Amino acid sequence: MKSQTVRRWSVVHTWSSLICTLFLLMLALTGLPLIFHHEIDHLLGDAPHYQDMPADTARLSLEQLVKAAEAHRPGEVLQYFGWDEDDPNGVMAITAATAGTEPNASHTFALDARTGQALEMPSANGGFMMFMLRLHVDMYAELPGKLLLAFMGVLFVVAMVSGTVLYAPFMRKLEFGTVRAGKSTRTRWLDLHNLIGVVTLTWALVVGVTGVVSACADLLIASWRNDTLAAMVAPYRDAPPLTQRAPADRLLQIAAGVAPGMEADFIAFPGTRFSSEHHYAVFLKGNTHLTAYLTTPVLIDARTLEVTAVVGRPWYMDALGMSQPLHFGDYGGMPMKILWAALDVLTIIVLGSGVYLWWVRRRAAQPADVSRPQVAR
Repeated sequence: MKSQTVRRWSVVHTWSSLICTLFLLMLALTGLPLIFHHEIDHLLGDAPHYQDMPADTARLSLEQLVKAAEAHRPGEVLQYFGWDEDDPNGVMAITAATAGTEPNASHTFALDARTGQALEMPSANGGFMMFMLRLHVDMYAELPGKLLLAFMGVLFVVAMVSGTVLYAPFMRKLEFGTVRAGKSTRTRWLDLHNLIGVVTLTWALVVGVTGVVSACADLLIASWRNDTLAAMVAPYRDAPPLTQRAPADRLLQIAAGVAPGMEADFIAFPGTRFSSEHHYAVFLKGNTHLTAYLTTPVLIDARTLEVTAVVGRPWYMDALGMSQPLHFGDYGGMPMKILWAALDVLTIIVLGSGVYLWWVRRRAAQPADVSRPQVAR
């Protein structure tokens, strides 16, 4: 009975691993440069460089920056405004043909908050880093690609759990960390595969689960829009279309007045998927290292600038907010990035050795090919 259970777990581990391995290898390889995307942008010269000016130089008003963004991309509308985490003098702007344009068709650039000068960000709109990001996120297949990768992430978690179950009885036979150097090549690789797999297990589970959550982002955001956000903007359901929005100058002060102690993260303009047709949505974040990834949107009437709602965060949006930075190791600065990269490389070794072990075992299980002479007739 015990051997049958082990055999079943072995089948689960083998096939869950094999099905997801090629996808996981692609994700691990593309994930390596993404861990250091800020550093690579600076190295390639793709990060915006703001001119040196006196520290007390006055900044433009928010509406002046809006006008500067619209002037830089004539014929497009502003979707989002955010703030450069690396430089307080920078503002990130995202524009598109329409407010509801999907993210991959939008254009991102930076603005100097003191002069309104627009600075292009090549890696945010194309090039090597965007290529890596799109491969990692959706394989250029948008929602179907994201859902496929989410399924592969689930299989990866199943493979890790089943591998742990199989490794438990194996550990009782050998001391932990033993690599039988005097045995065959296959045995040495099996020991290394098991050892590295156990060492990276917790990290791999974290990255696997957060990857699944992140891959489902579109579905989670759609659920939030259809549930929480829709209830907040229900009184505007029959309102006439917005023809003129109020200037954006006071948005930050208004939002801070209803959520003191929080900082502005980004502003979603009317018509985008993070706001409504009639609202600005100012997303505020906590001021601690942990709560900086948990945002609270404040809905402000785009015509009257009255606060209409402080939208609650459902648990799944909190999970999404926490998952994305944790997935790429953005919580602990450079030491955590280096750790994430090292564990990523070890995971690549586990995936590659798993394929090798399966192939060697498969070849060993095949019957020997006996050549027979051909008899002429």
